Amino acid sequence: MAKHLRIHGIVQGVGYRAGFDAQARALGVSGWVRNRRDGSVEAMVRGDDALLQQLITWAHRGPAMARVDHIDIVETKDAQIAMESFYIRPTE
Repeated sequence: MAKHLRIHGIVQGVGYRAGFDAQARALGVSGWVRNRRDGSVEAMVRGDDALLQQLITWAHRGPAMARVDHIDIVETKDAQIAMESFYIRPTE
């Protein structure tokens, strides 16, 4: 299963990407996360549905300094996440 997430709120400059990366790696989820120029954070994640749900639960909280207003989540079959690991991509 794969999902595209767009996280909105105070999610840049607060360690959100690093925290998301650490959570994804701990869960064994593959994909990527990056900042967007509009102030949101974007992620493409792939893994077992239960593991993705755990990651999304964390994403709604984020790190201590973050404030997540809402997350747009879309199921996808994006080939860009057909990888074995998780990484942080440059801002786009």
